[in-house]
Amino acid sequence: MNVRDLSSLAVLALAAGAARPLAAQQADSLRLSALHAAAAAADPRAAQIALQAAASELRMRNIAAERLPALTASGQAQYQSDVTSFSPNIPPGSPLAGFAFPTPPHDTYDAHAEARQSLYDPTIAPRRAAERAQLALSQAQVRITLFGTRQEVDDAFFAALDLQERTAQLDASAVDLQAHLRDAAAKLREGAALPGDTASLAASLLQREQDLAQARADRRAALARLSELVGRSISDDTPLALPVQNALADLVARTAASIDAERARPEYAQFAASRESLSRQEAVVAAQEKPRVSAFARGGVGRPGLNMLSSSVDSYWLAGVQVQWTPWTWGTVDRNREALELQRQIVATNESAFTSGLRRSVQPLLATIGRLDTTLALDERIVALREEVERETAAKLREGVITAAEYADRSTELLTARLARSQHRVELARARATFLTSLGVEVP
Repeated sequence: MNVRDLSSLAVLALAAGAARPLAAQQADSLRLSALHAAAAAADPRAAQIALQAAASELRMRNIAAERLPALTASGQAQYQSDVTSFSPNIPPGSPLAGFAFPTPPHDTYDAHAEARQSLYDPTIAPRRAAERAQLALSQAQVRITLFGTRQEVDDAFFAALDLQERTAQLDASAVDLQAHLRDAAAKLREGAALPGDTASLAASLLQREQDLAQARADRRAALARLSELVGRSISDDTPLALPVQNALADLVARTAASIDAERARPEYAQFAASRESLSRQEAVVAAQEKPRVSAFARGGVGRPGLNMLSSSVDSYWLAGVQVQWTPWTWGTVDRNREALELQRQIVATNESAFTSGLRRSVQPLLATIGRLDTTLALDERIVALREEVERETAAKLREGVITAAEYADRSTELLTARLARSQHRVELARARATFLTSLGVEVP
């Protein structure tokens, strides 16, 4: 390869580096907390909360309608094989001698309308309260389902964020190599440098471009997944905001200190709603033992009417008050109460098991957070040492003491250290965010 070919290779490498987009010029960055809210709102199941409320309102209106008069109409025609007859033995000469007592007809007809008005129903108020408690329970179950999308958002967000940090480090390394490649290309044209120096730097720069292309492709895939979750398009150059480590660390420390009292997960709202629903059902059971009072009125036309001895069509009406009471239920009410109490104990055991499982699940996260804190402190020292070595190597390269290949090796070592630091920084933020999300605490 001659000097002209090497110069052309250097120009191509510089042009490839210059084609990189600048993320710093893009719009405001996206935050994890906003993405959590957007994903929950975009989930089709979020509509179930409003749908359940609408269905509950219809059931509440049905319960309220029981206080209004109930109107019914019915008719009946029948023929019976025998009817009541009265044939007394009347002595001759009696004033009733020869009198024929009427016999009811075998065919009878009746058409009437009836109105019934509830005066006192002790079950209405408890049933309304039970319906409200059931709605709260159903909506709590939906919120638990929606909460599961947070983990998917975290996976896509931190994958894209890690690749964003990796891209930034590769960009910085490529810019540095471009500067040295320009110097080497100029010295090569002047005959003050060896062709191998330019080739080595150009090859390293092209390698950076390959790594950048891979990182950008992987980040596009992660952002596409994130776009599906939040229900809107996220462009490839949209920056993601790394959670503020100090604020995140303080929140994790406070939450870890009070982990046994933490009740932010939606499952705890479900447990509370279950207990409330059981209490309201118990009130409904108790109300069923009380008497119910209603007024009624009935009017119609029949053959016969109210006069059973008449054989003609006649109109009639009647009105009154009715009391319904079942004082003896063969123990069914008590057994229903016992069943509700057993169900309440089941809810308590489920809550206790959930709390224990949650506490166990976050212990590895706390250990990971402690390890990454130590690792990041070491990363800072490693990067500082690698930067010092790189600066000395760059000075020697400018003075012609070492070859460009040696500088490329030191530059790669510095890049590796910086990438490891960036990766550990993202991993620490992810571990902290996962810890908070596991306990239902919103990530700042």
